Amino acid sequence: MCRVLATQAPQRFEQVSRSLRIAGHSTSIRLEAAFWNVLDEIARGEGLSTSKLISALHDEAVEIHQGVSNLASMLRTVCLLHQREQAAGGRQVRA
Repeated sequence: MCRVLATQAPQRFEQVSRSLRIAGHSTSIRLEAAFWNVLDEIARGEGLSTSKLISALHDEAVEIHQGVSNLASMLRTVCLLHQREQAAGGRQVRA
C-alpha cells in the first residue's frame, strides 16, 4: 500500500465546522481540517479572510454556473486545484 494515511497526523482528518455568512445568510460548513488549512492559505495569499474568500468563491460559482449544488464539495475541489497549481509551479492546471 502507499502508506499515505499512516504518515499523516490524525488531526488533518478531523471534521471541523465553521460558521460564516454567504450572500447575507448565516451558514455552517463542515470540512476536514486539511481542507481548512488550504483555504486559509489561499485566503492569506489573496489578502482576504477565509470567510470572505468562501463568499467570493460562492458568488463566482453563482455568476458562472448559476448556483452551487454542494458548497463543501466545491471548496474541496478548489483546494485540490490550488494544490495542483502550486505543485506545477503556479501554472494553471487543466483537468
